[in-house]
Amino acid sequence: MSLTAGQCRAARGLIGWPQSQLSEASKVSPATIANFESGKRVPIANNLAAIRTALTAAGVTFLDAGDVASGPGVSLRASGIEAVDVDETQVIQFRENLVNDAPPGAGG
Repeated sequence: MSLTAGQCRAARGLIGWPQSQLSEASKVSPATIANFESGKRVPIANNLAAIRTALTAAGVTFLDAGDVASGPGVSLRASGIEAVDVDETQVIQFRENLVNDAPPGAGG
């Protein structure tokens, strides 16, 4: 079970949590979360597990690299948050995992 900084940011975005709320729910310091999401450092294993557990409990499903064609991502379980009407098959793709397969000069 891995967790990327992009997955963490995307998961918070799906459920509308600021870093402070994730910090409170996971019992991980706000600085650790900020440094992780900005790519400055990777938290120790137990902090990563606590972050992932808190986000999962809030309704986030993590998709590992083998789950989707273009890399790791997140989706939201429909039953996770009742106030949000989301198709549980929604997936957020990360720009760094998208491959440009158009020839040079093809545009857009």
